[in-house]
Amino acid sequence: MGDTTSPASAAGSDSTDDQGTAEPGRKRGRGKGVHRRQFLGGMAGAGIGAVVAGGATFSLLAGADEDKASAATSTATLTVPDLLEGTTSGSTTTFTLTAQSGSSEVLSGVTSTTMGYNQSFLGPTMKWTSGDTVLLNITNDIDEDTTVHFHGAHVPAKMDGGPQVAFADGETWSPTFEVKDEAKTLWYHPHALGTTAKQAVHGLAGMIIVEDDSDTSAALPSDYGTDDIPIILQCLAVGSTGDIKYDQTGYLSSGLSYPLLCNGTNVDDTTLTFAATKTRNRFRVLNASPSDIITIQRSDGGTMTQIASDQGYLAEAADVTTIRLVAGARAELVMDVTADVTLQAVITTGWIRGGSGTYDFLTVTAGGTDTPDDLPSTLNTIDRYDTSDFTARTITLGQNGATMLINGSAGTSMASMAMISTTLGAKEIWTITNATMLEHSFHVHDVPFQVISINGEDPTGVDLGWYDTFEVVGGGSIVIAMEFTDFADDTYMYMLHCHLLQHEDEGMMASLMVTES
Repeated sequence: MGDTTSPASAAGSDSTDDQGTAEPGRKRGRGKGVHRRQFLGGMAGAGIGAVVAGGATFSLLAGADEDKASAATSTATLTVPDLLEGTTSGSTTTFTLTAQSGSSEVLSGVTSTTMGYNQSFLGPTMKWTSGDTVLLNITNDIDEDTTVHFHGAHVPAKMDGGPQVAFADGETWSPTFEVKDEAKTLWYHPHALGTTAKQAVHGLAGMIIVEDDSDTSAALPSDYGTDDIPIILQCLAVGSTGDIKYDQTGYLSSGLSYPLLCNGTNVDDTTLTFAATKTRNRFRVLNASPSDIITIQRSDGGTMTQIASDQGYLAEAADVTTIRLVAGARAELVMDVTADVTLQAVITTGWIRGGSGTYDFLTVTAGGTDTPDDLPSTLNTIDRYDTSDFTARTITLGQNGATMLINGSAGTSMASMAMISTTLGAKEIWTITNATMLEHSFHVHDVPFQVISINGEDPTGVDLGWYDTFEVVGGGSIVIAMEFTDFADDTYMYMLHCHLLQHEDEGMMASLMVTES
């Protein structure tokens, strides 16, 4: 194990390449790109230091591959991922998944080698019910080690799908646990050391819907595929022959396209359609991109009603014009569709290269004749933490050339990564400091957190919800607070890391050990 950090002294000495000065006080930016698509050879989603990595210098303009896609020229029906049927015996529901290889069209007319769960690309949606027990039989058929992490789920460390439980080709992993989460949108994806980006961009990802019996859940759309719609968005890097890129070498190769996929369908020049049969429709949006930032908005500039963040319902519904999702983040929104509405995705480059621009990715056509009731005035009771007696800790995100660091250690192996040690029942407040000029998407396994400050400013609006993944801009910082409940283990660890998957694979990951107090 690398450095074991103790409370209030976790910063340590960090080896970083100081490449400029950010604006620590700036808020998370929002903006529109060129309509439909503009490809950049530089990094639009972070500080200027992002263009220097591993000794190579990349220009934001000069020498960059640049292309602009035309407006949508066709329409197609939105594909809704299959709902995986489990088998129930007593209070245990068993789900069966196989990680497998296949092929799919990621670029129109070009076949790519892909991966998926139970299919060639992506995976089915699972529904879990709060309070039930689930058993998952997951077989590896991709010719290399893998894991399956249940992103955002509050489960025992041994069942969390981290690198310690990687399993080989031909083996089956069978985690089982009680669903302790309340209603929320989670997702599942690989999490083995050094291969997460490769396996995820090739298609190993799927959504999990947690249901509960709360009054709020009863008042919201919940008919899967009818008025409760999963939206999995991915901005990928793909060569002209269909080869999906996942590391720095691949992203710096020539002739790349950066398609946006919605539920596995390329929407570069296609706007998908969903024919609403109910007036009120709920959309669960996941940014499953390896690195790019996605902002959701309406093409007419109208409002959407956000009802949930990563970790469940907001305190009250919020009328918003944009929803910004960093890599790995989720949000839920509802719209009362009385006239056709087009949703757009604004892509901001998150890494050394990536997409940029605005897509009309989904048109929802009005067809409901019902009149829905008003939304509940209160969706959730969120008691904001009084952190005056919380244990303080600092987590520093750094780099040494192309190697990414947490608290000065590169987490490319379990032995080399920094370890954060805490105890069951501990209440902690963490300052996440970005000592790089790169964009980071900070994710913590095990428990949800509240955001206490963003670049020195108090959170407002939807940022007052519960999260497990949050943006940390180049040179910026966030302060988060959490309580470690239910699970302790002196062998198996959770992870904390940047959810830009390339950064994770390049070392920006640490372990989190929760033991009995």
